[in-house]
Amino acid sequence: MSSKIMPPAHPFDDDKLREECGVFGVVGVTDAANFVALGLHALQHRGQEAGGIVTYDPEAGFNSARRFGYVRDNFTSQSVMQTLPGTIGIGHVRYSTAGSKGAAIRDVQPFFGEFSMGGAAIAHNGNLTNADALRRELIERGSIFQSSSDSECIIHLMARSLGRNIPERMEDALRRVEGAFSVVAMTRTKLMGVRDPLGVRPLVLGRVGDGWALSSETCALDIIGAEFVREIEPGEMVVITKNGVDSHFPFRRQAGRFCIFEHVYFSRPDSIISGRSVYETRRQIGVELAKESPVEADLVCAVPDSGTPAAIGFSQQSGIPFAMGIIRNQYMGRTFIEPTEQIRNMGVRLKLNVNRALIKGKRIILVDDSVVRGTTSRKIKEMILDAGAAEVHFRIASPPTAWPCFYGVDTPQREKLLAATMTEDEMRDHLAVDSLKFISLDGLYRAVGEDKGRNSSCPQYCDACFSGEYPVVPSDMINKGFAVKAAE
Repeated sequence: MSSKIMPPAHPFDDDKLREECGVFGVVGVTDAANFVALGLHALQHRGQEAGGIVTYDPEAGFNSARRFGYVRDNFTSQSVMQTLPGTIGIGHVRYSTAGSKGAAIRDVQPFFGEFSMGGAAIAHNGNLTNADALRRELIERGSIFQSSSDSECIIHLMARSLGRNIPERMEDALRRVEGAFSVVAMTRTKLMGVRDPLGVRPLVLGRVGDGWALSSETCALDIIGAEFVREIEPGEMVVITKNGVDSHFPFRRQAGRFCIFEHVYFSRPDSIISGRSVYETRRQIGVELAKESPVEADLVCAVPDSGTPAAIGFSQQSGIPFAMGIIRNQYMGRTFIEPTEQIRNMGVRLKLNVNRALIKGKRIILVDDSVVRGTTSRKIKEMILDAGAAEVHFRIASPPTAWPCFYGVDTPQREKLLAATMTEDEMRDHLAVDSLKFISLDGLYRAVGEDKGRNSSCPQYCDACFSGEYPVVPSDMINKGFAVKAAE
């Protein structure tokens, strides 16, 4: 496929936080590429810009395919999958957070390197906060980069390591990086998985027949019929061969700081995180939100689809009926890649439509997962009022997003985040709604199982996008003048 620049997202999606990537790998299965493609399809919500698969076969060697667009459009044809033989393989779905937006095909993972002891491929979910400094250092020492991705630093660091084998070289490389990383990697015979010491990004282990699987989420294990075994722990490295799983901890043990926004929005609702159903957690967020910010109304409606579980919880707690006041066009896709100006002005209406017969004359509570720039919230409010609603009350299933994420989530610059420049009352007036309330940070912690709220001792989460307290110092951004608060 050509390295043409991908088109911008639909206007509705442009006002949402975007997850960074999804990774998946299998070993010990026949036609590994087919398993990887299915796993990536289940993880498509974590990255829709591009995807790639690498496999190894003793006769054909390492083989790779990297494409722009959806998994279903690129990794279902027999002509492509026949080029990826082998019983071991890894894959990656991407939405660029580091490197250029709409990047060239060379930025699509997995990345591959040929070392003295053989080849290795890696797929990285997260973001390295010292990548700029590492890149400069590596280039000064002679490294030649092929991409703009921060993940390529890992390959170059492995090449310069004196480790006796590829797992040791990966350990050496990852000790040099800062930030968030869940890495799935492979050699000719080994499948490897590593999480950063704080466990910011997810990674799980599954068993599929006589083989093994690593995945960003449990939902991808379900699609291939794999049994969920456990989560890879923060700071853990697993090396999987035909002899089984070898686990060790190459980094200093620390208390985990898992990304709390995985519970709110990023993960699929049918996934399991830390033994908890993501759907149930989101429903409980709605329960807490109803307790904290009740309001008299006739109907509770969700901004589909991410706001639906919280809206159901809000309805159950408040006793106000839940209704499908907004209908999502499931077939929007990229139909309007190059829309006319008239089509652009239709904006959100291309993807969402109001159920007018239900809304007219009603006081509506509208539940959404977050407010980023606020542009979509305002358009949805206008659609609800145009349909004849008597009142519109926004309830948001996350605290105000006031700080950018540097750990693998695409967020606007801080000055473009509505909550960074306005108080809650100012946001209410800006959106021109009858009321606006966000769940508190303590309420969010209670919803994810911390009865005492944010001050509970264990486990702790990364909530920097709400609190501004970064558990890993974003070195590159500080060097560029970004001021951050120290995490407690």
